[in-house]
Amino acid sequence: MSPPATAPRAVSVVAVHMDLGAGRRGVDMGPSAIRVAGLAGRLTRLGHDVHEAGSVSVREPEVCPVGEAHVKYLHEVLACCTELRDRTLEALRAGAVPLALGGDHSIAIGSIAAQAAFRRPRGETVGVIWVDAHADMNTPETSPSGNIHGMPLAVCLGMGAPELVAIAGGSPAVEARHVSIVGARDLDAEERRIVRASGVRVFTMSEIDERGIAACMDEALDRATDGTAGVHLSFDLDGVDPQFAPGVGTAVPGGLTYREAHLACEKVAHSGRLLGMDLVELNPVLDTNNRTAKLGVELILSAFGKTIL
Repeated sequence: MSPPATAPRAVSVVAVHMDLGAGRRGVDMGPSAIRVAGLAGRLTRLGHDVHEAGSVSVREPEVCPVGEAHVKYLHEVLACCTELRDRTLEALRAGAVPLALGGDHSIAIGSIAAQAAFRRPRGETVGVIWVDAHADMNTPETSPSGNIHGMPLAVCLGMGAPELVAIAGGSPAVEARHVSIVGARDLDAEERRIVRASGVRVFTMSEIDERGIAACMDEALDRATDGTAGVHLSFDLDGVDPQFAPGVGTAVPGGLTYREAHLACEKVAHSGRLLGMDLVELNPVLDTNNRTAKLGVELILSAFGKTIL
């Protein structure tokens, strides 16, 4: 079991400057905006030992072949996620908690694959809480855009492009019974069918409105930690309402409030079971005075144990 949420931990931060998985440019600059917002210093002041693991970069779309229209920039995304997997594995072997700054959400293919590859030889599995306006469970056959950032959770579950699925080491990175999506409100028509058949638990915004974020997160954490080594939190900033997070790649109205987003992260910290985290889809081009980046830093701090008292 992980140490209590308040215990100092080694945190390995890697920046992933990639927007090839998205349909709009700009999220490759997200990690820089988060660093400008003071992430490392804030984590250090919280008591954690922060190790900067550098950056993963890719070629820009202007010099990359798009490739197949139903799974765009596959080879570049594959290379990026493979490098992120390897860096994340290094952090895990060193006893650190990996924190990946995106970048579009396709980077989670690499970070979660690393969790699976690290745990599997120990006979362990990993749970995932996926905070997102979208399910990200399209496949190349169902995606209306061909953008890979709409596919990463499907890949982690063993569906989609075989090259991406294989990053986890030959079997799916996670099991559906240990996965929850929190904040969903915008799913593609064919994607709904995949989600219903998958066994993944989806906490839509309608359910969160009815039951409250606390009850939904408690249930999500129960699923993610039931017989697993712990939980990987993959947080897409478009899960938060654009009123509070305007600078995101694919904004969808009606999302989590400022306090709901923080409570979701606080619940993960309080569990003491956090294994790693992604913060993705920050687009500084669309932000106002780095507002969304500052929110992203605050959410990371909440997930790593910051409390009001």
